[in-house]
Amino acid sequence: MINIPQLLLLYSPTIISGLFLLFGLHREPRQFRNAIWLLLFLVFLSGTLVLQFGLRWLILPIAALVILTPILVVAFLLTNTVIVTRREGVSLTTLLPALLALAMAFYLLLSPLLLILDAPRWCLVPAGLVSLEGTWFFFSFVALLLYSWLYRALPRKRRYDYIIVHGAGLNGDRPTPLLRGRLDKALQLWRKQGKQGRFVVSGGQGPDEEVSEAQAMSNYLRNSCGVPAEAIIMEDRSTTTMENLRYSKGILDDLHRAGRGPQEYRVALVTSDYHVFRASEYASKVGLKADGVGSHTKGYYWPTAFIREFAAVTRSHWWPYLGLAALWAVWTGISLLR
Repeated sequence: MINIPQLLLLYSPTIISGLFLLFGLHREPRQFRNAIWLLLFLVFLSGTLVLQFGLRWLILPIAALVILTPILVVAFLLTNTVIVTRREGVSLTTLLPALLALAMAFYLLLSPLLLILDAPRWCLVPAGLVSLEGTWFFFSFVALLLYSWLYRALPRKRRYDYIIVHGAGLNGDRPTPLLRGRLDKALQLWRKQGKQGRFVVSGGQGPDEEVSEAQAMSNYLRNSCGVPAEAIIMEDRSTTTMENLRYSKGILDDLHRAGRGPQEYRVALVTSDYHVFRASEYASKVGLKADGVGSHTKGYYWPTAFIREFAAVTRSHWWPYLGLAALWAVWTGISLLR
């Protein structure tokens, strides 16, 4: 017979993390904390199912998966680095998969090597901090990877008043293939909603660019796609994602204050699929009601692009690392006083 109180106690971590996830998705899906709740929910659910149903036969496959996965991921990242550098050239960006692979290897081998070498205490103590911070680093990486997919898969059946397209570099005065992919995705969305709404092409002019990204995008939509000029708004000052959104919002707010647009408006942010979550999170920060829409990224380039996105998100969410360091310092202090 099922003991309900014991069952509730067993599933309580899963239920609590699931409720926090659902609350976050309902209140504001564009928050990094939702990624953490998602992975916690999956971890707790998996562990609880194993405990409840006594699936001991799963222990060996899970152990093998835990051991083999890091090795396979490191091998994949190194292989991907070779492919990306051959196609895109050698740069810090294209070397990111290899750097992450080296970080994983260092994280996995540090503590075992110190124990095998019988390292002195003064080496083991800081190694504990590295392991602690590394655990959060890789946990949050997997969490963001899973949640980025979930966020892009959330159903969206809205008509958008504006479609913001983020810039992505130029070839001379023409959009790069990556940027054309974003523009084509925005055009597909615009046509799907009966050619209603207006485009906001956002991007300034770099030092090595002949025209602003906004101008190049406008030219492409008008000349190659048949979009009327009155359906395009240009934001040609921005140089970063945050500026894309802040300046675009300023233009739209000015239009509405002047009575040339709806008082409340909804926006679609069209960018590359790996960039969707961060752009949407930034939109939340500037107070823009928006949904992220992703255009396709070539498979070989996706790992490099996502690692760069994770680095940017981590810079915005550094406080867990500070908190873990504080806990480590307190624990180390207590240990030394014993």
